[in-house]
Amino acid sequence: MTIGAGGRITRVTPDPITAPDPTTGSVISSGVVAVLRAPTADGFSAVAHVLVSAGITAIEVTLTSRGALDAIAGLRRQLPEHAVVGAGTVLTADQAKASVDAGAAFLVSPVLDLELAGGFGVPFYPGCLTPSEIFAAQRSGAPLVKLFPAATVGPRYIKDLHGPLPDVRIMPTGGIDIGDVAAWLTAGAVAVGLGGPLLGDAASGGSLTALADRARRAADAVVFARS
Repeated sequence: MTIGAGGRITRVTPDPITAPDPTTGSVISSGVVAVLRAPTADGFSAVAHVLVSAGITAIEVTLTSRGALDAIAGLRRQLPEHAVVGAGTVLTADQAKASVDAGAAFLVSPVLDLELAGGFGVPFYPGCLTPSEIFAAQRSGAPLVKLFPAATVGPRYIKDLHGPLPDVRIMPTGGIDIGDVAAWLTAGAVAVGLGGPLLGDAASGGSLTALADRARRAADAVVFARS
């Protein structure tokens, strides 16, 4: 964002319409990517239905959750067509292939590994932190870059990055609270990854009603930031 006279804030968010593929366009449209992580993926179906009903239509199932691949396959069958389901914490080519075979529409990694950038037929969103990593990811063809861990730098970092790298699409993830969503989007993020602060304990038997309330607040923050 830029701050002008009187403290007025002007957004510099890249235009979602310029997304290079339909899946990335859907991720950007959602504004929030729900990062599903738990010891087991048994509760992910109920959680995902609540999230999509609240307006969060991009779901990332982390491979560190037991049964993640089965959960991806199940969610692809169960959720409406406008929802997109991807795999997170992808660290190897074998994991990438298995995720795509299970039906993942996108792949997310916490690190930048150029060997994973392409070749699997779905968008790959690498994790980066430094300008050099983000530039390398952009040059590799990554349609979106996961800024991780985002809480260590804050929203101002995106404004600074967009000076020399104005076209990079950035999705901050890691340590972000629901109350931070609007600040990140107005600073130039195209979407925000939310994990624990959004899910709480809902994936492990916690309240789905409380989850629905958190999800609505996150979705409302996207609307507010883009209005």
